[in-house]
Amino acid sequence: MSGLGLAALVLTAALAVSLPYWLPRTVVALRVRIFARVGGEEGIKAPGREVPAEEFKEVYGHPAANGRSRGAALSDLFWYWLSPGPEVHQEHLEPGPRYDDVARTTRQILAGLSRDQWTELVGRCTRQVLDELDAVSARGGAHRVRLRDLMMPVWAEVYYEVVFRERCPRHVRDLIVGNADDVVSALKCTRLRHMDRRDRLTAHLRDRLAHNPPPVPLPSTLTEREQAYYLQGTFFNTAVVQMSEAMAHLLLVLATHRPVQDRLSAGAEDPDFLDRVINETLQHFPLFGVAHRITSGDIPRQGRDPIPAGSVLLFNYPEYQGSDAGPFDPDRWLSPDTRPTASIPFGVTANRPCPARGFAVLTMRVAAEETLRRFRLESSAEHTRSLPSRGPCLLVPRAGAAWGPVRRRSRLAVMRLADRWAAIPRSLVQLALGSYMVWDARRLGLCRNYFAASPGGSATSVPAGR
Repeated sequence: MSGLGLAALVLTAALAVSLPYWLPRTVVALRVRIFARVGGEEGIKAPGREVPAEEFKEVYGHPAANGRSRGAALSDLFWYWLSPGPEVHQEHLEPGPRYDDVARTTRQILAGLSRDQWTELVGRCTRQVLDELDAVSARGGAHRVRLRDLMMPVWAEVYYEVVFRERCPRHVRDLIVGNADDVVSALKCTRLRHMDRRDRLTAHLRDRLAHNPPPVPLPSTLTEREQAYYLQGTFFNTAVVQMSEAMAHLLLVLATHRPVQDRLSAGAEDPDFLDRVINETLQHFPLFGVAHRITSGDIPRQGRDPIPAGSVLLFNYPEYQGSDAGPFDPDRWLSPDTRPTASIPFGVTANRPCPARGFAVLTMRVAAEETLRRFRLESSAEHTRSLPSRGPCLLVPRAGAAWGPVRRRSRLAVMRLADRWAAIPRSLVQLALGSYMVWDARRLGLCRNYFAASPGGSATSVPAGR
């Protein structure tokens, strides 16, 4: 072989070996550019040049920043991802009687359980799912899991029981998990939507409402079909997905910050330490990406031009909270002087805050304690906010033999390598599918057509494509 050929071979080999370190990030940057081009540029970024970080909460909480779907091209994309029934999804409803009715019903359903009942429910459902995991391995070895997948059945059972006040049958749990997994996989652009999964859950809910409705009356402003969509979108989509994502982030933080996990496992005398870990996790890995709002009136500002009515405001949670993230340090939440000021893990109280804000930390703590009581968590996977990998992790039974340092390092090295190489095909899939879904959403125009067909917002939207 000539010297030139050998050099080319070495260069090719070096390029191939380096792929996991640069290709996924390059593809992510390319995806952002394609999304902006296909989806169209619109909106005022916050924080940004027109709305700096110090005005973020003030503008977000202004009464005129209350439009949600109508008038924003970006709405077509979210309606596309969250259908069926996007016109009655709580987060999509425009302000008015229907939104008030739906939001009030959600609060009533969630308020039906006391703190002790929430604790018992989440603990019981977590133990049941972990029991099922242990039953798969008779030898009691370590479990390779995807944390988001592990947590989804927990929250499917929890929210079914919250809504219907009875335990969730296994086949219904499978329907809920299939629906939630389909939604979040499309949101992460790792898979196209499969409407048959969602249709099966919708059909089950419509049958259940016709013969055995939940104890809390559902919104009277919705039709029977829309009531099924409301339950599916609010509880068996958003609630299950968001809590599963939150738990995946929390458990992956514990797996990759061993001193934090060891401090919790040792039964430290500080009972609030886990709450601070949860707060710090939500600061570094906010569940919300960009929340868009459409202004219904001018928003005046001191020393600046007002934001005119009809503007699309793009509130970027990761960018806003990231400016105040710093190193991972749960103890900074001990003092008001060190606690992050740019922290809105559940939104802004004055503008559609997360309905679960009152008990999310409590329920996350219960699920984490049940998991830590049984397993030690180990992971070397990359931890990003979007978590498209679903959180690869090893659950090592605490009752089993302890791993030696050599075995631990080797297992984590293999996981790290596998995670890096898995990111290559996944990022290419995200590039292709994400670009297609952005284009397809704009083509279908679900939100645009809905409001065009019925200015009052009472017509049925065009069915989502598959």
